Amino acid sequence: MKYPVTDALISPVGRMAMLSRNEVEKLLDTSTGGLYKLFRNCSLAVLNSGSNLDDGKELLERYQSFSIRVIPQERGIKLKVKNAPSDAFVDGRMIKGISEHLFAVLRDVIYVSDEINDNPTFDLETSSGITNAVFHILRNASILKVNHDPRMVVCWGGHSIKRSEYDYTKEIGYQLGLRKLDICTGCGPGAMKGPMKGATIGHAKQRNSNGQYLGVTEPGIIAAESPNAIVNDLVILPDIEKRLEAFIRVGHGILVFPGGVGTTEEILYVLGVLLHPDNKEMPFPLILTGPTEAADYFNNIDEFITATLGEEARQRYQIVIDDPVKVARLMQAGIEEVRDFRKQHGDAYYFNWLIKIDDEFQRPFVPTHENMANLRLDTDQDKHLLAANLRRAFSGVVAGNVKDEGVRAIEQHGNFQLHGDAELMRRMDALLSSFVDQGRMKIGSKKYQPCYNIVL
Repeated sequence: MKYPVTDALISPVGRMAMLSRNEVEKLLDTSTGGLYKLFRNCSLAVLNSGSNLDDGKELLERYQSFSIRVIPQERGIKLKVKNAPSDAFVDGRMIKGISEHLFAVLRDVIYVSDEINDNPTFDLETSSGITNAVFHILRNASILKVNHDPRMVVCWGGHSIKRSEYDYTKEIGYQLGLRKLDICTGCGPGAMKGPMKGATIGHAKQRNSNGQYLGVTEPGIIAAESPNAIVNDLVILPDIEKRLEAFIRVGHGILVFPGGVGTTEEILYVLGVLLHPDNKEMPFPLILTGPTEAADYFNNIDEFITATLGEEARQRYQIVIDDPVKVARLMQAGIEEVRDFRKQHGDAYYFNWLIKIDDEFQRPFVPTHENMANLRLDTDQDKHLLAANLRRAFSGVVAGNVKDEGVRAIEQHGNFQLHGDAELMRRMDALLSSFVDQGRMKIGSKKYQPCYNIVL
């Protein structure tokens, strides 16, 4: 099947209008493992905005002839795209928001390559070094607002959800917007788009023209979750772990909407961070919410968390069903507690330096078959460390479901094998099976084929 494509020559805006010769050479290097491949694949994902396609491998195969080249000129550079998805254009001209996202990709890919990787200033083998790198990437992207009171609400949830659930996320966003709260999501469709869409109406009614709609993504997932058009600040972190840390550092509270295995990964991440003994007294509002028909989804997650991580983990979140106003009021009150705590302890409003993130949550996890099989999935370890390993297991399932490299690994070597305590594995199997039964593991229009085996 052929898909409509368009060619274009695009002028950059701001500081990305100029690149050094070395940067241009890196971006023109099409050798295996070069920077060009990373830039090309992320750019294609941005240009695919608005598509329902959620399979990174299929996207890359659908537009194999797509290319993007840096064209050096006397007064700067231009980007030449060939065979780009036509939905990124109106009457032959690229949509402005998509163009901005394209240059956000260019900015972050170059910055991480030039200033973070192989730079002795950033010791990526230490916890503090990783946090320092995350801060610098966010600061370079100009998304940290120095003179603002805390107001950033991180919203997590599935990219492919039911219409009633999507409408609910919009109503939540609307209530948050009426309270002049900003929105940060994984930047994709579904539960990542709905809160932003609702907040734009709430902000408009309050005549708030400075609403921030922050999208945080990473190269492995961006193809499956192309940035939605409402995002006005986009930043691409190098990997999923730095992306998750960015959410925690810039957010003042988190809302979780219905989703699937990726949303569960995010819940396990934040709970694992909050369960660290050093974070026991730190306020951090965490609310799980959805319409009435999503109650079973949250009940299943609640049961799994209580059985594996214990009552202490359960005390770190609230579940609110079908009450957008209550959710917004609880979040606003929780952020006030965050503000008071940060003011009392001299921490920045724009970046949470005080929260302790164990290096088990920071080290990049590559979900190979060997690494997945060797995960320690037993209850004879500290709860926050068990959460870290459970998070890795669910991250591997996400990779096998939608990420290009993960899908190819499953095709080549078969399903991931997950081992652990019999009771814990039984509960994991039951949770994942409930996602399948509820249609939350559906990939595009295909019938879901598991990429994992639970070994009991």
